[in-house]
Amino acid sequence: MANKSYTCIDWGSTIFLKVAADLKWTTHYKMTENNLKSFWNKYVKFNWRFGLLLLVIICVPRFVLVLQANQTGSYGAIGAIMLLSALIPFIFLSKYGRKKTGINGTKRIGALAFSIVLGVFCSLALYFVGEMLYGNSYQNWYVYIGKSYHIPDVISSHDKRILFFITAVIGMLFSPIGEELFFRGIVHGSFANSIGEAKASVVDSLAFAVTHMAHFGVVFIDAGWSFYPIPTILWVGSMFGMSILFFKMKKLTGSILGAIGCHAGFNLGMIYSIFYLL
Repeated sequence: MANKSYTCIDWGSTIFLKVAADLKWTTHYKMTENNLKSFWNKYVKFNWRFGLLLLVIICVPRFVLVLQANQTGSYGAIGAIMLLSALIPFIFLSKYGRKKTGINGTKRIGALAFSIVLGVFCSLALYFVGEMLYGNSYQNWYVYIGKSYHIPDVISSHDKRILFFITAVIGMLFSPIGEELFFRGIVHGSFANSIGEAKASVVDSLAFAVTHMAHFGVVFIDAGWSFYPIPTILWVGSMFGMSILFFKMKKLTGSILGAIGCHAGFNLGMIYSIFYLL
């Protein structure tokens, strides 16, 4: 009888220790959070250093390539950078990591629609600011950016609608998806893991804004380079503000789709302004 009692106690102790070990492993798993795929965990940690490394790898070459494209008129390499930016979260992040950084769907359709409309509104507002301050000069950010669209001086309304449609579709897909998965996705997540959501939003927004100086700020006009200090400050400040807004829309929708939608709406408004308002 005594042996049987001891056997029950030993069996109970074994179960208790096993459950405790499982709980300890689970706690450790949650603490490490496993944001990165197991292969990458051997080499890097999901923190601000990783985010900074990604910014250097992507943003520095992109800045140079955009400047070169503005000079040569060939923008093929920019598409490749956008594609790589979109793929990076799927290369490095685990399923858990992607979900934690907001790379998931959303059921908040109303919020998503609102984010798109808000993006269009902000873009049109920026058009009116540029038009009021700088008119049709190259100090107007939309005038300079519109130069890269190669819209013929003489074009029928039908052909212009087709060109607008093609440009709008490309502009609403490539850069919003690539940039938001990169800046508001994996870069934001890596910094947030170290300094929190609010400060991480400031960091990824600064990186986004400075990167867009290559699109307007350092300008190539009449076979020479120029720099417009005040228009550049206004443009970079606007890009910073829009980046914060993209993050807010991500939070509102609970998904990176909110940031992508707002960004796509902004690009739609910008392209419409360039085609029909300038």
